[in-house]
Amino acid sequence: MPSLAEIGERIEQLCPNEIAGDSTVEIRRVASIESAAPGDLTFLTGKRFEAALEGCRASAVVLRSEMANACPTNALVVADPRLAFGLISQLFDSRPPVPQGVDPTACIDASASIGALARIGPFAVIEADVTLGDDVSIGAGSYVGAGTVIGAGTRLFANTTVHHGVEIGERCTVHSGAVLGDDGFGFANDANGRWHEIKQIGGLVIGDDVSVGSNTTIDRGALNDTKIGNGVQIDNQVQIGHNTTIGDHTLICGQVGIVGSTTIGKHCMLAGGVGIGGVDGVTLVDHVYVTVKTVVTQSIDEPGFYSGLFLHKKSSIWKRNALRLGELDQLAKRLANLEKVVGS
Repeated sequence: MPSLAEIGERIEQLCPNEIAGDSTVEIRRVASIESAAPGDLTFLTGKRFEAALEGCRASAVVLRSEMANACPTNALVVADPRLAFGLISQLFDSRPPVPQGVDPTACIDASASIGALARIGPFAVIEADVTLGDDVSIGAGSYVGAGTVIGAGTRLFANTTVHHGVEIGERCTVHSGAVLGDDGFGFANDANGRWHEIKQIGGLVIGDDVSVGSNTTIDRGALNDTKIGNGVQIDNQVQIGHNTTIGDHTLICGQVGIVGSTTIGKHCMLAGGVGIGGVDGVTLVDHVYVTVKTVVTQSIDEPGFYSGLFLHKKSSIWKRNALRLGELDQLAKRLANLEKVVGS
């Protein structure tokens, strides 16, 4: 079991810290502040948990400096307890790894290149000309299509699907049920009203340190590649359309839908249920934060927080109402001025 001092040292680079109390106390696990017992490390991440601090039985608490004097036990003092929680949780990750080596039931094409320390689980399928870097883990029942390249240290959980010609960077995580590089949704209508498929000839390129949630789908490009930048974090049940570009370190929450040919900048955040898409493609600059259930149909060219939710109407009425909404502030000021005149 690591000591509190050893834990502090492991996170020091990204989360500087100080220890108040006994630095040699051993930590067996992390726990919530309500359930923590001796041997546990817990976290005070918000004001709603402060009342639980007084009776806390944990061996140590991660908290801010202003709460250190109120702590009844040892403390790891940091500027950002939530960041510390994230880093420390990685040290206690209990998920069992895929056993090292290749399971005898896996089907691997002879032309595939498999790196050192690779882990390939039962009934996984690795097609022709695939390249797996060192320490790549492919979960049971997963499929990796021809010509795909997966960087070192990346893990695919069970039953993930990666189609042909996809590039995935290093240290990525792809959770169960995700589908990467499937065809984008592209069709052309003829004079008789029949739809004809537009073949999706582009690829999908995913950067390093990306996480893709369960049952998320990311389409390949129609001509140019769909691109996911470094450090992007994508939640469960997200749909990302063809030819979309996502900038580095953007965070996308569950059930977000992104129409093809969208460009999203770096360090953006899309909250749950956000929908993004427009006729000519939508662009969001860096540091745009879109709140829950907001629908974005036009480009955003200034950083900041954006919100908007309407009950559905006929499109012609909805558009007129939306235009009027943009004039509400001006109308309110005019009304206030009129009230002053009438009152005088």
